[in-house]
Amino acid sequence: MDNMLVSSWFHLHSSVPSSYVQPPESRPGTASVISGKAIPVIDLEEHDHAEILMQVLRASEEYGFFQVINHGVSKELMDDTMDIFKKFHGMSEVEKISESSRDPNGSCMLYTSREIKNKDCVQYWRDTLRHFCPPSGEFMEFWPQKPARYSEVVERYTQELRVLGIKILELLCEGLGLDPKYCYAEFSEKPLLLAHHYPPCPEPSLTLGAPKHRDPNLVTILFQDKDINSLQVFKDGEWILVETIPYAFVVNIGLLMQIISNGRLIGAEHRVVTNSKTARTTIAYFIRPTNENIIEPAKSLTCSDSPPIYKSITFEEFLRFFMSKGPDIEPYLLL
Repeated sequence: MDNMLVSSWFHLHSSVPSSYVQPPESRPGTASVISGKAIPVIDLEEHDHAEILMQVLRASEEYGFFQVINHGVSKELMDDTMDIFKKFHGMSEVEKISESSRDPNGSCMLYTSREIKNKDCVQYWRDTLRHFCPPSGEFMEFWPQKPARYSEVVERYTQELRVLGIKILELLCEGLGLDPKYCYAEFSEKPLLLAHHYPPCPEPSLTLGAPKHRDPNLVTILFQDKDINSLQVFKDGEWILVETIPYAFVVNIGLLMQIISNGRLIGAEHRVVTNSKTARTTIAYFIRPTNENIIEPAKSLTCSDSPPIYKSITFEEFLRFFMSKGPDIEPYLLL
């Protein structure tokens, strides 16, 4: 348990430990980062419904990423939520582990680098608190009780994110020509919250906060720390920096939505780089189905001229593939 978390020992090292050094082909800087190019920013209030629908669909087809402003979540709640998670990650290691270990089944957990431990894999420069936050309120008893007001603030935040998430799912489904409520019920009943903390890194050119990957869900809604640009999206062989916009949410399409759309929407690859001066905290809300839910191309989006390209698979089976194959999962999902 000693020195389990990166945040407990990062300041003791003047160089990156060898287990955190990425292979040369994966290190930041080995692929160019596009300057002057940005993912789309969509104002959810400024335009009429048809215009917003078109913007969301186009961004999801071309980038798999976009940012939303005027989304309905108050700045006060966003500030309170970011403050709660910064306070959590600022507590002592013993307190953090104690507060995130109440459920022996692991519905709430704290870990470094990755959820699945493998001593032979390169590690990543982050600590993560994860727990379920379904609308039923289930699992709340296992949430951290510290810092003060954690449950109160995080419950309000996840309720607001659920409303926003359903709105985004409706826009995506309607844009695809599906019933706007196609992804209701079981498709979005098991959301997951991940609060990532990336401490300053002595050698940012050698390591990563998160590797190149696609998210194993329908949609991710991310709240970024202010003024720290670390998230990058891979498009057309180059990396695009996702610059922080105050009180905006970053939305990205997950692999499950790519499957449902039969490949029309992009579950875009992305990564997180580190920096040597400033800690960064982000809050990711994963819209996910229940384990029993069948993930497959929507039948109304397939025909003899456009046959399904993905298998039917339960979400539980999908997660097993994802955990074992990682970034190489997609070939195993194809028909």
